[in-house]
Amino acid sequence: MAKTLSDKHEPDYCKVKNVTGDLAPRLLQMGILPGSEIEIIRTAPLGFPMEIKIRGYSLSLREEEASCIEIEL
Repeated sequence: MAKTLSDKHEPDYCKVKNVTGDLAPRLLQMGILPGSEIEIIRTAPLGFPMEIKIRGYSLSLREEEASCIEIEL
């Protein structure tokens, strides 16, 4: 099973492997593209929302969005 961004919670770096699911078109428009590096800035106490930095800007993602982003470490 592929590891997704929703599996990561501590400050860390990873790379986008693939974007899947119903939310993929929206995430791709937001600049979350395969090969892009993600820095996880912080997560809420219960894990979500998650603040990330990608391509020089910050985004806040819900769990549904993060689970559509396959990552490689």
